[in-house]
Amino acid sequence: MDQHHPPIPIASSSNGRVSGKPWKCQKAATARSHLQPALNPRSFGDRMEKASKAQAIKKLQAELREEKQAETQRRREVTLERKKAAEERKRAEELKTQLGARKTARLRRKAGRSKKVAH
Repeated sequence: MDQHHPPIPIASSSNGRVSGKPWKCQKAATARSHLQPALNPRSFGDRMEKASKAQAIKKLQAELREEKQAETQRRREVTLERKKAAEERKRAEELKTQLGARKTARLRRKAGRSKKVAH
């Protein structure tokens, strides 16, 4: 038992240690919103530039979304028009066959009145 084992290094900070509880998140320093100007890493110009970029991205996304909505609306209207036209054609065809049947029945009756056609 006199063998020399190297000493186990002890982590001086929490960076070196791993929690045995995986559901526990690593704690970090509190993010302070009111920093002294000397300690604030970002300048006002940087923040405004970042905000303007984010606003431009949002505007572009909104335009793309509107274009997509307009395209789907247009497709829906085209489909609706086609359905209406097909329905109208079908109705006209039914009306035509119905009128054709009426006309033939009328002609049959008319033919039956004359003495020349035997029934």
